[in-house]
Amino acid sequence: MSTPRKVVVFDYGFGNVRSAERALARAGADVEITRDFDRAMNADGLLVPGVGAFAACMKGLKEARGDWIVDRRLSGGRPVMGICVGMQILFARGIEHGVETDGLDEWPGSVEPLRADIVPHMGWNTVDAPAGSELFAGLDADARFYFVHSYAVHDWALETTNPAMRAPLVTWSTHGKPFVAAVENGALWATQFHPEKSGDAGAQLLTNWIGTL
Repeated sequence: MSTPRKVVVFDYGFGNVRSAERALARAGADVEITRDFDRAMNADGLLVPGVGAFAACMKGLKEARGDWIVDRRLSGGRPVMGICVGMQILFARGIEHGVETDGLDEWPGSVEPLRADIVPHMGWNTVDAPAGSELFAGLDADARFYFVHSYAVHDWALETTNPAMRAPLVTWSTHGKPFVAAVENGALWATQFHPEKSGDAGAQLLTNWIGTL
C-alpha cells in the first residue's frame, strides 16, 4: 500500500481551510493545515485557498510569507494548487472598485468584475475542459461545480513560444461572458470554483490532483 501524499492547506486567514482539509482527506491525502514555512515548503502538494477581496488576500498571503513559498515551490517544480481567490491572486493584478492590486504574477492578466447581469455568480455550473486535461480526467462533460465569485479572468494572456514546453491547459465556464474556470500549467494548477464544495465531481478532481503529486 502506497504512502498517502502529504498536502499542506496554507492557513493565511483567507480560506475555508477546514472544508478543504476534509475534502482532501476524503480524496486520500495526508492533510495538514499550517502556515509553517518548512512544512509548506516540504509537502508533496500545497493548496492555497482564498475567499473575500483580492487585496486583502494578497496582504494576508504576504504577511504569512506565502508569496515567497509559492514562488520557491514553483521554481523547484513543486506542485501548488489555488482555489477561488487563491487562483485569482496567481494572476498579475486584481481590479476591485477601480483599485488595482498586484498579484503574484505567475500568469499575466487581470482579475476584473464579472461581465454578467447577475453578480455574484453563485451556484452550480458546467465547464469546458480541454482535451488532455489531467485535472478533469474521468469526469463527464456535463459535470457541475460550485462557484461563488464576483470577479474573474476573462482573457487568457500567457503565450507559450517554446515548442518544447507544453502549453497551459485552460478550462472555461460562462456566466454572462466566458471566464477562466481552471488552469493546468506545469506544477501550478488552479480552479475558480470550489472543488471542496462540488460533491462527487469535486472529489474526483482533487483525487486527480493528488494522483499527480
